[in-house]
Order: sequence, then C-alpha cells, then structure tokens
Amino acid sequence: MDTVANLHSVIDHTILRPDAQRAEVLRFCAEARAHAFFSVCVNPVWIPVVAAALAGSEVATCSVIGFPLGAIPTPVKAAEAAWVVAAGATEVDMVIDIGALKDGDLVQVQADIAAVKAACGPALLKVIIETCLLSDAEKVAACHCAVAAGANFVKTSTGFSTGGATVADVALMRATVGPTIGVKASGGIRTRADALAMLAAGASRIGASAGLKIISE
Repeated sequence: MDTVANLHSVIDHTILRPDAQRAEVLRFCAEARAHAFFSVCVNPVWIPVVAAALAGSEVATCSVIGFPLGAIPTPVKAAEAAWVVAAGATEVDMVIDIGALKDGDLVQVQADIAAVKAACGPALLKVIIETCLLSDAEKVAACHCAVAAGANFVKTSTGFSTGGATVADVALMRATVGPTIGVKASGGIRTRADALAMLAAGASRIGASAGLKIISE
C-alpha cells in the first residue's frame, strides 16, 4: 500500500472530549464514511450511536475503555469491554494499570490486559500504555505484557495526560513488539507531517481528532 496516497485508511477518526454532543459524533461518522477512515473512536456511551451510523460501511466502530486513567478494577474493565462489544464496537482501546506497571507488578498488568482481551471476543484489542508517564524500560515492559496477553496493538497515549505520541516512542514500541503486532500512535498528531513521521517510525495506525486536516494538507 502507498501509505502517503492512502493515509486516510490508517486513521482512527477520534472524538473523545467529555463535552462531545450527538451532532458532533454523527458528523465524525459522516466524515469517516466520506473519506474512508479506518474507524471512528469514541467513548463507550456513544458506541450504539456510532455503530448504527456506520452500519453498512467499511468503517470500524472503536471504543476506549478504562479511559483515560486506567485506574479501574480489572473485572470492571472487562465488563466495560464486553458491554461496548455487545453494543457494536469492533475495536477496543484499553488503558493499562499504570500504577501497577510502575510498581513493577507485571503479573497484574498482564492479567488486566488478558481479562479485557477475553472480554473482547472477536473485537480487536489495542493497549494504551501512556508513554508520557513511563521510562523507556517501563514502555518495553508494558509492550511485552500486552503481547503476552494476546493484544493486537500497542498504543502510545490517551491524549489526556502530560504528552502524546513521539517518533522515538513509536520506534521503541515497534522494535519491542516486532512486525506482527500493530502500533498505534495517538495524542497530539495534528498535521500530515506528524502522521507520516509516525508511520515512518513504525506506526500502523494513527489516532487523531484532526483527521480531516491531516488528509487535506
């Protein structure tokens, strides 16, 4: 695939603001259909609306869970994942237990991801590690936990913490997970140059609220 010519096809068109309203969410769905973005990514409350709006199209319905802090008990995260999948989500972006990772409790981190993966059933699972809060060693450990737990992707950021995706983090994550696991760059990607730099570093998906700007530049 010519990534430059088909940039639209790797973008998760994202609207996660807490004050997002129905008309905006539906506009994002219409834009995603018109421009053949990969998915529309929203908070769980909007999944039934988005799934209905995207029905019959090739655009995937994506939900975040445990968002944006990840500080939710594992059974609750798993229940949230099961709910969004039942409501129509075909992709799930979860936030890890960041505190457990920083405590060095990799057993808990992996178990948390594995429980959500099981709850996802056929839906694809992306694991948000929130790189801005982690050392490089912690980023590598988080990626290993995600792969061991059966995740389909690792993802840089929520976009709601102290920083977003960087080229260095994407390259590190790609080097850690190898060629068969997806890497999603998300957080602060606002221009075509930003997106192409992330793809060149090893990203296979871009999460952005500025999807229209990125593809029109």
